[in-house]
Amino acid sequence: MSGAEQIVMEALSWVGTPYRHQASCKGAGTDCLGLLRGVWRNVYGEEPEAVPAYSADWSEPQGREDLLWAAQRHLISRPVSEPRFGDVLLFRMRRGSVAKHLGVQVSVGADPAFVHAYSGQGVTVSPFSEPWARRVVARFSFPT
Repeated sequence: MSGAEQIVMEALSWVGTPYRHQASCKGAGTDCLGLLRGVWRNVYGEEPEAVPAYSADWSEPQGREDLLWAAQRHLISRPVSEPRFGDVLLFRMRRGSVAKHLGVQVSVGADPAFVHAYSGQGVTVSPFSEPWARRVVARFSFPT
C-alpha cells in the first residue's frame, strides 16, 4: 500500500468522530488539527512537535500564520493547482484572515472530496467544491 493510500485510509477511519476543540482521539473527539495529528500518529508514530494550546480563533488576533508555518516545517509543499490523493489542504476561511482549517484530499478527478473536522459536523467527507477550492492557501504531502 502506498503512503498516500495509508494516509487516506487513516483519515477516512476518523469519519463520524465528533468535533472537540483541541482534541485528537479517534471516535471520541477531534478538531481539524487533531485529525491531522491523529493521522500522523497512526501512520508515522510520534508527532513531530508538541502542539501548544490554541483558541478557536487560532492566531487571528495576532495575524500570525502559525498553522501554515507548522505545516511548512513538517510537510512537503506542493502546488495548490495540482490536486493529489492524500494531500493535506490548508484553508483560509475568510479573505485576509490567517489559514486555520485543514483537511485531507481523499479523491481527485470527477468527484474530488476531502475529509475534515469542523464544529457541528465532526469528521466528515465533503465535496471539494469551488467554495472550498477557492479557500485553499496551501497544499502539502506527508513526508515519504
